Amino acid sequence: MTTTRSATVTVVGDREIHIVRQFDGPRELVWKAYTTPELVRRWWHANRGEMTVCEIDLRVGGTWRYAMVAPGFGEVAFHGEYREIVPNERLVSTEAYEGIPDADANAALDTLTLTETGGRTTLTIVVEHATKEGRDMHVESGMEDGLQDAFDLLEQVARAES
Repeated sequence: MTTTRSATVTVVGDREIHIVRQFDGPRELVWKAYTTPELVRRWWHANRGEMTVCEIDLRVGGTWRYAMVAPGFGEVAFHGEYREIVPNERLVSTEAYEGIPDADANAALDTLTLTETGGRTTLTIVVEHATKEGRDMHVESGMEDGLQDAFDLLEQVARAES
């Protein structure tokens, strides 16, 4: 399955989701918008609710937690731990959806890379789930619609920081 709007979302093998999106701007600005709490608050909600928590302890072993209240769904929250950080280039962290049992045991591993060519930044995220079932639940959750809208907002935030 491959769909394309502003980002391309592709299911690879039994456990991975690959996400690729180009941004009009340097990777330093995309990184800043992706890792700075007050900036994340401006895009992560994807216009689907009010972001109530945005905690980022950006260091290896540090944690992050995002939560929002979405009409008709109540609180939607995710958290994880940073495993690898190369500023402006690479970010590896776990991602656990708090709405499922054993969220941490079922956490995905997200590897984000940023590459820049000619002032444009390509953001690539490989989301690796422990099981095919976890990957399928993620895809079937409607994540792509929210992701597309969130990334449109992320680009606006990154541009505003230039």
